[in-house]
Amino acid sequence: MNISYSWLKKYINCNLDADSVSKILTSTGLEVEGAETSESIKGGLKGLVVGEVKTCVPHPDSDHMHVTTVDVGGPELLNVVCGAPNVAAGQKVIVATIGTVLYDGDKSFTIKKSKLRGVVSEGMICAEDEIGVGKSHDGIIVLPTDTKVGTPAAEIYNVQSDTVLGIGITPNRVDGASHIGCARDIYAYLKNQGQDVKLQLPDVSGFKIDNKNRYIPVEVVSQDRCIRYSGITISGITIKESPAWLKRDLESIGIRSINNVVDVTNYILFEIGQPLHSFDADKIAGGKVVVKTMPEGTEFVTLDGQTRKLSAEDLMICDAEKPMCIAGVFGGLDSGISENTKNVFLESACFSPVSVRKSAKRHNLHTDAAFHFERGCDPSQTVYVLKRAAMLIKEVAGGEISSDVVDIYPQPVEKKQIKLEFAYLNRIVGKVIPQNQAVEILKSLDFDILEQNADYLLVAAPTYRVDVTQNCDVAEEILRIYGYDNVEIPTEVHSVLSYMPRPDKTKLTNKVSDYLSANGFCEAMCNSLSQSDYYKDMTSYKPENLVLVLNPLSTAMNCMRQTLLFGALESVAFNLNQKNEDIRLYEFGNVWTKGLKKSDNKANLANYYDETHIMLVLSGNVQTANWAAKEQKSTFYYLKSYVNNILESLGYNIDSFRTEETDKTDVFAYGLKYLMGKELIADFGSVSYKLRKQFDIDKEVFYAEINWANVLKFIPKEIKYKPVSKYPEVKRDFALLLDTKVRFEEIKRLAQKTEKQYLKEVSIFDVYQNEKLGAGKKSYAVSFTFQNPEATFTDKQIDKIMENLRAAFEKNLGAQIR
Repeated sequence: MNISYSWLKKYINCNLDADSVSKILTSTGLEVEGAETSESIKGGLKGLVVGEVKTCVPHPDSDHMHVTTVDVGGPELLNVVCGAPNVAAGQKVIVATIGTVLYDGDKSFTIKKSKLRGVVSEGMICAEDEIGVGKSHDGIIVLPTDTKVGTPAAEIYNVQSDTVLGIGITPNRVDGASHIGCARDIYAYLKNQGQDVKLQLPDVSGFKIDNKNRYIPVEVVSQDRCIRYSGITISGITIKESPAWLKRDLESIGIRSINNVVDVTNYILFEIGQPLHSFDADKIAGGKVVVKTMPEGTEFVTLDGQTRKLSAEDLMICDAEKPMCIAGVFGGLDSGISENTKNVFLESACFSPVSVRKSAKRHNLHTDAAFHFERGCDPSQTVYVLKRAAMLIKEVAGGEISSDVVDIYPQPVEKKQIKLEFAYLNRIVGKVIPQNQAVEILKSLDFDILEQNADYLLVAAPTYRVDVTQNCDVAEEILRIYGYDNVEIPTEVHSVLSYMPRPDKTKLTNKVSDYLSANGFCEAMCNSLSQSDYYKDMTSYKPENLVLVLNPLSTAMNCMRQTLLFGALESVAFNLNQKNEDIRLYEFGNVWTKGLKKSDNKANLANYYDETHIMLVLSGNVQTANWAAKEQKSTFYYLKSYVNNILESLGYNIDSFRTEETDKTDVFAYGLKYLMGKELIADFGSVSYKLRKQFDIDKEVFYAEINWANVLKFIPKEIKYKPVSKYPEVKRDFALLLDTKVRFEEIKRLAQKTEKQYLKEVSIFDVYQNEKLGAGKKSYAVSFTFQNPEATFTDKQIDKIMENLRAAFEKNLGAQIR
């Protein structure tokens, strides 16, 4: 957003220079990101002076050029070759001396000493179009004879210099996206500094209706999308070039002048922040304006000449027969102002920000009007702005105001009432601000003080401050005018010591990240926004638990992710498409869920949860073939080892988890999950073919998701040192014939339950299946490791333990010893 320093000073009576204004705006929250000098004529006519042609003779080697000597006030006459037909001795002319830079649009060239057909030329006698003061190229500029030689051309043409401030407008401060908006903040700041300043807003008290000969009625059908609609008719205007002051102000902030009427609407937009639209009243069919939506697919030609197909959700400004404008976004080709326009219908409205943003996004039209409407315009000022614009149009284009003001405002927007407790203000600010000073600041910012006592204020925020809705916003308004720099850095730290041990989340996160990175994983950072179509018909992640985005940028980003799974699969698909087939990725990321607890209030924040999870994904090879090693493909067991290593590095004993087959059958073809009580710690497995096909992935993908929040919740508080035993371990094996439905986990759990004192480890080293074993049978070769920390085992002790294990397996699992 560009703000002209000279334009800004029209609204506030202060003598601050541009640098001081820049610092004030930045300190009040409208950050000035840059400043540059602007001139009413590009280049400022630097190097151009008034000269007198002393002699003028024909060029000896040209039938149209002349050789002149010119006095520019220097010690010597300049020899200048000129090709203009009207050059003559005795004329006062504009001369570009050597080194002068002349501009032609975005192009420029520098005047140099040169030879033209053998004759030296030490400058250039200029025409109007060559220096940017006019469009004529019929001949050189001839000044009055009494013009003083050596006078800078900038004085002759009254070149004005200005400073343009580039302001970074945050989405919540659309009130600052205008010159008056910036002037308000400067006024409040200087008022708080004790200076006697006034905010000088344009006066519309002189507005009057000349006649009522051209009344155009308005009907608002879609009232949910049009908060307020005001309009007026101006007849008998003349479309022409804008006056110099209007062109200068617009061009100083980078707005190209079009014609006097369109320039007024642009001027008002950047003066007050209210978009306007002007229609050729003679092109309004049926003499009526209707604000409504059109049927899906209706064709509409916009000002840029493109034919667009409208959505049934696009709010349109129509006449009795056809659409004329996409409301708040862009006008139509057939209803706009042209050089033949004589009568104008002027619109000043307030449209729904959501409606405008969606239409602008849908048609890829990002206009200045849409920028303001999307962020919220002030519905209370539409009539004031309309009067201001009508008076300006009469001033620059003539004509008469020929109708009453049409104003449709079915549900007036009330000022937001907010209670601010002084104790809360002082706590938020970190300093006691005198109550009277806080009140004066709010008054200078157009807040109404409804109630005041020793404990609190009840205020009403101005309707143009759409971002001020609660007490913290009011506190911020006071603080930004009071001055952030006026809040001292405290010399004391107020804290409460806590002796309750808790995990250092950052340290543990870095520890896991370092482990995974060291093992060849790359960290991914997927978008937190996902698409709800991914969750359609899923039971593992139910669509009704999605946190939906109210105003999504697209259907691909219309909800918050409920799992890291789909971001991982998108990443795998992308890598495979880039021919990167060996994939190891991990991500720490938040997931969001709604509705896990019952609540009568659907908007209650207690219904919404976010947790941090870790995802691991493997695909392709974990080891490529080389001279020292064979190729090794990713498998479920590689993934499981990474999951186990992460948990064990955090102090967990994997045996402390309850291990079950995963119940997420729509996610995994097969897999496991770790539980601590009823809380899920991790689930992992091979991604199902159906899900892989959805992402066009034809290779097997292994995926794990660890609930980091639960990992930190149950993390062991301390790790105790255990010395290495002086006594040897003893190993014994069983070959167990079992039903195929019996899992190794059941064997392990039963063994640990049977021998709690000396059993150290249970592992499986072979699985055998053959028809000779019998239908539905398999053989597990299981190894048991025992250790007595106080003595060496005898064979008799070991035999007794193994007998107990055999009996337990036969009784509980139906096992047979082979």
